[in-house]
Amino acid sequence: MAKEKNSIITVQNTIVNVTKIRKDDYISLTDIAKYRDADNPNQIISLWLRTYNTISFIGLWETINNPEFKPHIYEGFKQEAAQPTFWMSPKKWIDGTDAIGMISKSGRYGGGTLAHNEIAFEFASWISPEFKLYLISEFKRLKSEEQLQLSQEWDLQRTISKINYRIHTDAIKEHIIPPMVTKAQANIIYASEADILNVALFGLTAAEWRMNNPEKPGNIRDGATLEQLVVLSNMESINALLIKQGLSQGERLVELNQVAITQLTSLFGNKQIQRLGNSTKGKRK
Repeated sequence: MAKEKNSIITVQNTIVNVTKIRKDDYISLTDIAKYRDADNPNQIISLWLRTYNTISFIGLWETINNPEFKPHIYEGFKQEAAQPTFWMSPKKWIDGTDAIGMISKSGRYGGGTLAHNEIAFEFASWISPEFKLYLISEFKRLKSEEQLQLSQEWDLQRTISKINYRIHTDAIKEHIIPPMVTKAQANIIYASEADILNVALFGLTAAEWRMNNPEKPGNIRDGATLEQLVVLSNMESINALLIKQGLSQGERLVELNQVAITQLTSLFGNKQIQRLGNSTKGKRK
């Protein structure tokens, strides 16, 4: 199944889950139905699905958006919808027509019915025109916040890339542990090399930091400044290059410590990194 990302919005005191699936936003019909009847949301959804207008709408949506949709089954459901005994559930619709506009999840926790936002807005309109307008408003607000966050993350990556470009040279390559070593050996090497970087940049190993800071959560690198994180990223590549050159750990420690001193001296005077650090300080707490 495609990776999902969940968000929550509140519409007229009703919590509504929004899930991103296949790059599209799906809204919980179960949550929307609770605005009408908190105890029987599934029954509310089935009442909506049994109407001819609903079957026509969701069938047209699938016809436009779903190449695997089964139109002959849909046409049969449409004819049945004219009968007073017609009944429809999300699972019956999905299984019968291979629909993708609705998703039915089972389970006491996290279960329920999701629908593509275009279908969810139609359902909300059936529930209450007022609720639909507030739902659309909150959904737009959520999308605006997501776009702002993406923009900020992109600006952060772009700025760090520019700073790295000033410091790095074409000779620095990312080192890959040779394939002939075992997994256990690779893990031992990685732990040792991590502490070489810690000593070169912070002046002590991870264990020494933990012993000196027993009350602090996280590890030695969690409290690093943005400047230190930029230099640490560079040092990892430089250390890999030094390993390929055959330098011992002691020799590399001296070289890496000098790199840390030089680069941090440069970065702490860089106005661009200072502005970036101030703008992200609150986010990294």
